[in-house]
Amino acid sequence: MSVFTLREEEREARLVRELAELTERHRAACPPYQRILDAIGARPPYERLVDLPWLPVRLFKTHELRSVPPERVFRVLTSSGTTGQRPSRVYLDREAAAAQTRMLAATLREVLGERRLPMLVVDSRSVVRDATLSARGAGVLGMMNFGRDHTFVLDEQGRVDAEAAKAFLARHGGGRFLVFGFTFMVWLYLLDLGLDLSQGVLIHSGGWKRLAEQAVDNAEFRRRLGAECGLVRVHNFYGMVEQIGTIFLEGPDGDGLYCPDFADVVIRDPETWEEAPPGVPGLVEVVSTLPTSYPGHVLLTEDLGVVRGVDDGAWPGKRFEVLGRLPQAEARGCSDTFGQH
Repeated sequence: MSVFTLREEEREARLVRELAELTERHRAACPPYQRILDAIGARPPYERLVDLPWLPVRLFKTHELRSVPPERVFRVLTSSGTTGQRPSRVYLDREAAAAQTRMLAATLREVLGERRLPMLVVDSRSVVRDATLSARGAGVLGMMNFGRDHTFVLDEQGRVDAEAAKAFLARHGGGRFLVFGFTFMVWLYLLDLGLDLSQGVLIHSGGWKRLAEQAVDNAEFRRRLGAECGLVRVHNFYGMVEQIGTIFLEGPDGDGLYCPDFADVVIRDPETWEEAPPGVPGLVEVVSTLPTSYPGHVLLTEDLGVVRGVDDGAWPGKRFEVLGRLPQAEARGCSDTFGQH
């Protein structure tokens, strides 16, 4: 069942209703959240997504925000953060953890299909063995759930293992397979292999900062992969630990990121906080019905973005682009820190 079905008008009507109910549920269950809402005078009814009260995503670094009692906390997730930064802390009960896993799978199924595909990982196996799992390691480990016969492009020392990649393609190169890696590492290591990856589906995310420094944008990234590897099924995604399980997936034409039916974005003018119209950049606000155990359902990020179109692409709903971090916002850590330690 597809999770990319709702046109924007229907999506907004459904999400406003569900998120308004979730807002009141969190208000009753999370005293710090209640104090925030009282302080800003947030009260229903909410008529549009833009009317819902948002939290700055950085608040999860400084406050304990959960809507379930301590004994019901099943898992505590932490964000990446670079050295010296406080990580975000996200509290999941069993129901929320199960829902985020299920909806992430449903989103990725849109481009991967129903069956687990053989998986080529553009990273080193050592990244998932570290006892203090990094955000990059957690990302790789999470995606490994969607693949089989996991083969790593880099050896334990972080050097390219071309023979392992060639052996993988000898086994699986005749049919569909999954390639996963963080964006900068895909650029750094996959192109140099000179292999035929034309049957692959690439899922990638993060690490655009160092590519931007080399004047490589998304169009050039996709062009080079197609020309040098035959890799044309390429899907970037945008997501964060503070809304775990919700990802915004690049459409098949590379024309922007799309919202699954249970989520949406609002681009806000950073001076007026009003919604910016399509084509006008602003701060990205992400909304999702998945955060039921903590009040992370309406979050203002520190990323700049722009809506490129509405109900005019391969999938319905808003089609948007993330332009980068807000100046002076904290670095996310993650794949951009590869090779800097």
